[in-house]
Amino acid sequence: MIVTANLSDTTPGSELKALLRVLDGQRRHVLGILDGLDAKDLRRPVLPSGWHCLGLVQHLALDVERFWFRAVVAGDEEVIHGLTSGDEAWKVAPEVPAIDVLDRYRREAELADAVITAAASADSALAWWPHDLFGEPHLHTLRDVLLHVITETACHAGHLDAARELIDGRRWLVLT
Repeated sequence: MIVTANLSDTTPGSELKALLRVLDGQRRHVLGILDGLDAKDLRRPVLPSGWHCLGLVQHLALDVERFWFRAVVAGDEEVIHGLTSGDEAWKVAPEVPAIDVLDRYRREAELADAVITAAASADSALAWWPHDLFGEPHLHTLRDVLLHVITETACHAGHLDAARELIDGRRWLVLT
C-alpha cells in the first residue's frame, strides 16, 4: 500500500506545522544520538578540529535556535544585544554541567517554537537582519529561516552521528 501526503491541506499554518515537524525530528536526532553518553564523553573531541558534542549542542542552542528565531525572526532586542561573536558558543566552560547545556538547547527550541507558532504564515517577514555578519539579506521569510535551520540542524546531527560512532561505536540509524 502506498501512502501519500494530503497535498490539498492549505489551512492557515499547515506549512508552518509541517516545517516545524521536520525541525523537531532533527532536534530529537541531535538529543537522541547523545543519549547515554557521560559528561566526559560529551566533552571529548574526536576530530582534528577539536570540537566536542557538548560544544556543538551549545552552538545549536545559541547560534542557531536563539539567533535565527529570537533575533532574526522575532527581532528580540535583548537577544540581539546579547549575541556573541566568533566561536564562543562552541566553548563550554568546564564547570558547566552537561545537563545544563542540553536543557538550554531544549529551552531555546521551545522559545523558537513559540516564535514560529506566533507567526501569521511562513511568508512572514524577518524582523532583523545581521548585515555586519552576512551583508545583504539572503533569507527573507520565516520559511527561508526554517529551511536554513532544518538544514543546519540536520548537518550537525550528522556530525554528532560520526562523533558518537567514533566515541563508542553507537549508530543512530542503520539500514541493512
